[in-house]
Amino acid sequence: MKDKNRLIPIIAVIAIGIAVGGLILTLDKSAPSTAADTASKPSDNAKVQSDTASDRGPRGGKLLTTDNFGVEVTIFEQGVPPQFRLYLYKNDKPLSPSAAKITVTLTRLGTPAQVIKFTPEADYLIGDQTIEEPHSFDVVVSAQWDGKTFRWNYSQVEMRVKISNEMLKSMGIEILTAEAATIKPTLKLPGEIIFNEHTIVQVVPRLPGIVTAVYRHHGQHVKKGEVLAVIESQMLAELRSQHRVARKRLALAQTTFEREKRLWEEKITAKQDYLIAQELLNEAEIAVDLASVKLRSLGVRPDSGASEENLARYEIQAPISGLITAKAIAQGQTLKDDANIYTIADVSTVWAAITVYPKDLAVIEVGQRVTVKATAFDVEGEGAVTYITTLIGGQTRTATARVELENEDGRWRPGMFVNAELVTEDLPVPVAVSADAIQTIRDWTVVFGRYGQFFEARPLELGRGDGKMIEVLKGLRAGEQYAAGNSFAIKAELGKSGASHDH
Repeated sequence: MKDKNRLIPIIAVIAIGIAVGGLILTLDKSAPSTAADTASKPSDNAKVQSDTASDRGPRGGKLLTTDNFGVEVTIFEQGVPPQFRLYLYKNDKPLSPSAAKITVTLTRLGTPAQVIKFTPEADYLIGDQTIEEPHSFDVVVSAQWDGKTFRWNYSQVEMRVKISNEMLKSMGIEILTAEAATIKPTLKLPGEIIFNEHTIVQVVPRLPGIVTAVYRHHGQHVKKGEVLAVIESQMLAELRSQHRVARKRLALAQTTFEREKRLWEEKITAKQDYLIAQELLNEAEIAVDLASVKLRSLGVRPDSGASEENLARYEIQAPISGLITAKAIAQGQTLKDDANIYTIADVSTVWAAITVYPKDLAVIEVGQRVTVKATAFDVEGEGAVTYITTLIGGQTRTATARVELENEDGRWRPGMFVNAELVTEDLPVPVAVSADAIQTIRDWTVVFGRYGQFFEARPLELGRGDGKMIEVLKGLRAGEQYAAGNSFAIKAELGKSGASHDH
């Protein structure tokens, strides 16, 4: 009796299991008939949609399939500009490219949609437009085949990175807008700093004599009037003596004239004596003036030696302030009056002698502004072209343009090599970007366009530039924003994100 009571629960569990299994089998049998009924309901013109691409196709492209129809999307760029090539399949077998009509619509960031139509060629359909880099866009594929319409869409992203506004500020990235600008192309030419020939003075003694002292030497800066050297000159001693004698004669003649004048006025002497005294006074004054002129012509003040015992002492003074560039005088040397003993150059202004090639002569003119930069270190100045040689050098086959530069602070040193930059013309262009924004990715020259919080590389075709702005011929439209300062940080972020050139 006890065994029967134990079997009852076991039998109940088994019965319940059999019932559940039968129910499951019944549901599985009804499922195929439901799917078949559903498949038979759509008409021949029904639209079948798919939001994602399936596996790779036989040719390495994106394979889009619905039911027994498939389209493989490839971008072919071997030896030709990038273009879409589509391959058709039915039941995973190649289908004639003329069997279907297909349109592809591409939507990129910041640009209008690009609609591409296809024509049969060989065993594929070929697009009628070039697919510009980067291949980053939303794709919509519309196909008509066998009386049915198919539609697929997917996204392909490359060379794009997302950067928030907060991160943008922390990275110090400057955002500018592509717009019209004036390009000022520059011509860069080599040159050298030289002395201003108009401010070079040759110092000569103007008197023969023997050098007794030399105070200033080669390479020293001197002020105007500063004593360079001292000589003793017999000629100067004679001139000073003549001046002294003339002054004493003048004093005697003045006294005699005043006495004769008084006597004549008192009717004591004849008028003839008065007139003779007046004539002698005039002659004495002329003699003093002549002696004074002789001394002044030598740079000697007429009264400078009046209290000196050594009438032969002659101080050779600097005629201008400047740099002593040459010296040919030594103590004890006997000098002639026309000997070149010092050369002094005023270096408050200097010249930049710019080498001009014959092909560039047409764009250089007198008065043109020039920026001059030293090649060895950071020195920069601006001046104007003051002269262009009329002849081409026989050996160098170049001309020379002279640019005058201010040099009060002495930063320009004769002999320095420089580069001169001349603005050749002003060129207005419809679209230009900052030169700081240009980056290189693979073999592309790009800027990073900004679209919301996304930055995407925009390969550019560039025109003329002036080192600050560069003309954009193709790749970016006026009004589009782009990253300028610190744009290399976006390139680094792009490398971290692992964006690839994947078709």
